Amino acid sequence: MHSLAPLASALLLFAGACKSPAEHSKNADDETYALINERRTALFESEDPFQLGAAEGFRAKALSGEVTHLGPLGILDCMVIAAESNVSYLEQKESLYFSALSLTQERWRFGVRSETSGGASISGVGTNSATASTDGDFTLSKIMGSGANVVLGIGSSLFRLVSTGDGWDAVSDLSLSISQPLLRAAGAKITMESLTQSERSLVYQVRSYERFRRTFAVSVARRVYGVLQAIDQLKNQEYNLENLQSLRVRNERLAEAGQLSDIQADQARQEELRSNNRLVELRGDFERQLDDFKLFLGMPPNLEIELDHDELQRLTDAAPLLDALTEQIALELAINERLDVQTSSNRLEDSQRSLEIAADNLRPGLGLAISASSTSKDGQPLRHSFQDTSWSAGLSLDPAWDNLPERNSFRRAEINRNVAARNYDRFLDQINLDVREALRSTRNARERYSIQKGALELARRRVRSADLSLQAGRSNTRDLLDARESLLAASNSATSSLIDLTLARLDLQLTLELLRVDENGIQLQETVPQITPPSQESTDGQEQE
Repeated sequence: MHSLAPLASALLLFAGACKSPAEHSKNADDETYALINERRTALFESEDPFQLGAAEGFRAKALSGEVTHLGPLGILDCMVIAAESNVSYLEQKESLYFSALSLTQERWRFGVRSETSGGASISGVGTNSATASTDGDFTLSKIMGSGANVVLGIGSSLFRLVSTGDGWDAVSDLSLSISQPLLRAAGAKITMESLTQSERSLVYQVRSYERFRRTFAVSVARRVYGVLQAIDQLKNQEYNLENLQSLRVRNERLAEAGQLSDIQADQARQEELRSNNRLVELRGDFERQLDDFKLFLGMPPNLEIELDHDELQRLTDAAPLLDALTEQIALELAINERLDVQTSSNRLEDSQRSLEIAADNLRPGLGLAISASSTSKDGQPLRHSFQDTSWSAGLSLDPAWDNLPERNSFRRAEINRNVAARNYDRFLDQINLDVREALRSTRNARERYSIQKGALELARRRVRSADLSLQAGRSNTRDLLDARESLLAASNSATSSLIDLTLARLDLQLTLELLRVDENGIQLQETVPQITPPSQESTDGQEQE
């Protein structure tokens, strides 16, 4: 039975090294979340911890029937719900997570890596065991910044002849090997490129995620205002129908008394029917729009959702930032503040580094390899003699005479660098166009709202005048019907133009990268900030370490 001890020990060691899938998942989350939160804090001073979707969220509660009604919901409430269940939002979070997960692997590859292996065996004939042995190996390796690969190995083995009853014979091995490129692939810039690019890619993804959050917040506001506008149109139509019903009753009574023609009574009745039909259409449109909004939030269609109508009352036509902006200042703000502009500039730098690496691959290969190993004496695993150490040193040469693939890769990298420079220039041109359009749209929206406010006041006076004239017998029913139709259109247009102005202001702030999203919702910058060059946060892994 003693001969089974090595095998039992090896099995126990193997069992102790195993982790459950849940433990591996948690370890990956802890490391990945730490990287993401570190970058978000450095770039945006964000204190909101990043995390993938929670298992028990609004959608899960709605599907289980635990929650059957949500509301009244403001824009901030809708942002919170959508951030938890919206498919596009979840995909953005997952993309950021994968980027950080890839970085953990690159850091692991360039860190001190350890490998442990072992085994045990018993051999014999029939029911008699003859020999028993166990061995184990422990290896440490590290890729240095110069490109050198250093490997340290420690091995041990135990051997016993069971038939003779002798004790265990122990032997240990020590080995060290160093391989250092001297020409091609030498130096930190070349060696650490994959880690550098992974570090920078995470920064790009963090920027992209933050930019998405801001764009998504505007999208939520646009949809909320769209539903609220549909509700406002319903209320206006219901109010108009009530007035038309009153007019129809009045005209019918006057027609029965012979004080009004049947034509005017029929006009009021016909207009009431048309308004009622329009109300049915608007209700159908509103229900479809609300269902679409539920889908956008990631909620089941049968969930009842109520929006806070006061969101419309909080809208204002004040736009102090617009008054202080010139086209030149706006363009400078966008170029200095836009996250996607910073990333586009960084990608141009990446293409230049790729070109330098492709040029390095054209050089001949020259490598230095050094190794040494020592084996202890039998039964004395801790005693190693330098005199018995074997070693070797040598150079390897690859003249790279036939390097057509490397030549093609270099030429491809040259063209890609030119393409990246061209794309960056065109991207700046597009930013210029976006800024001009955002300014133009916001100014036009404010002017249209000013016109609609005047039109609404005029429509109200016209209704009052037509009503008084009809009662005094100085006008007919058609004049009042036309006035009420104009009032309905003016009321809807006033609300629509105010929402358009609000969304245009949001788009302008988003275009200039002045809009922020935090735990309090959408925050707008209403003064022109001081224009400074883009922050020079390091995107290189070596500088951030």
